[in-house]
Amino acid sequence: MFGPKRQCVVVVGAQWGDEGKGKIVDVLAERADVVVRYQGGANAGHTVVKGEDEFVLHQIPSGILHSGTRCFIGNGVVLDPETLLAEVEALEARGVSVTGRLFVSARAQLVLPYHKLLDQARERRQRIGTTGRGIGPAYEDKIGRRGLRVGDLRHAAQARELIVARVEWANMLLTTMGAEPASVEAHVALLERLAPRLLPLAADTGRMTYEALARGEFVLLEGAQGALLDVDHGTYPFVTSSNTTAGGAAVGSGIGPTAIDAVVGVVKAYTTRVGNGPLPTEAAAADGERLRELGDEYGATTGRPRRCGWFDAVVVRYAVRVNGLTDLAVTKLDVLDSMERIPVCTGYQLGSDPIDDVPPDVETLNSVRPVYEVLEGWRQPTTSARRLADLPPLARAYLDRLQDLVQVPIRYVSVGSRRDQIIC
Repeated sequence: MFGPKRQCVVVVGAQWGDEGKGKIVDVLAERADVVVRYQGGANAGHTVVKGEDEFVLHQIPSGILHSGTRCFIGNGVVLDPETLLAEVEALEARGVSVTGRLFVSARAQLVLPYHKLLDQARERRQRIGTTGRGIGPAYEDKIGRRGLRVGDLRHAAQARELIVARVEWANMLLTTMGAEPASVEAHVALLERLAPRLLPLAADTGRMTYEALARGEFVLLEGAQGALLDVDHGTYPFVTSSNTTAGGAAVGSGIGPTAIDAVVGVVKAYTTRVGNGPLPTEAAAADGERLRELGDEYGATTGRPRRCGWFDAVVVRYAVRVNGLTDLAVTKLDVLDSMERIPVCTGYQLGSDPIDDVPPDVETLNSVRPVYEVLEGWRQPTTSARRLADLPPLARAYLDRLQDLVQVPIRYVSVGSRRDQIIC
């Protein structure tokens, strides 16, 4: 665990998302005072297992499962208010109280039904692999300075005027795409229904985070998706619409970058990806299916099967660079327990030329050939290990090799879905 000098820690995905960030945040949140979700929206899904119960959290930070932790949804998030309130109700129904512990930035942008209609209509035309949750169109409204923010709900007349104009504009686009238009009246009624429930949660979470740090409290900044889905640094255009890398943590939570003490990158012991786009180490059909079934690789938000492949050290080294990773957490090591031989990608080959970094364009990345080093599997269970010394020697050798390849210390190793199945 981190020492007292590390007071503000970012947790980011260092592959294509679905790395198990929720579990790592849950483990760290045991001693955290504040957990801040800093980007993305309801397109993300963090799965946390507490005892015999499994929780899938889409917008509420994973730290909500610790009763002493306050959770903030930062200004960098695009908030689906209906999904958020349904998530609150589901947690309360299962005995997890959020009262006085959950706050939403008044500066967070709202995702509304017309955003989802636009997202779904565009996906039918251009197969990017979005979840259809309206994330891209909501960020477009934000950047275009025409979005509706949580705090705007305090001013009902102005909010109504803005939403009428935005729905009418969206309907012009939807008509050109052959899609059904959105209802202006339904949007107005939605805001009137949601405002009394959402506004009590609204706060200046950036200031609250700053003040928590000033008091010496331990703050976790929780990201969604992964580095290779970052809108600037990912495999564009097969990316999300926000900055998923650690640089977005300061902007999306409302604090300065000098407040951050450490950046933990979360990776699976292999690689997965949902949707379209490059995946250089994608396994052959039989191996990919085996990894999928052993690892239960289906999206927490969409249920879509994930594409599976071998650990890609080129991708993780790239994530180290663009995030400034100080530590690594390796999840799902136990999924490899039955493998006899485990390939690890150490580099790429493009024609006769070696490549040791992720190319900036997907055409080139689609053309590379992974260079593999094949390691011997340990073929023993790891799920009961709680110290590195408990691992089979070949499992420890596998982790040592990954650490050598990416040049970042491995601080956490997850060997199962339960909260206690962790080596730290």
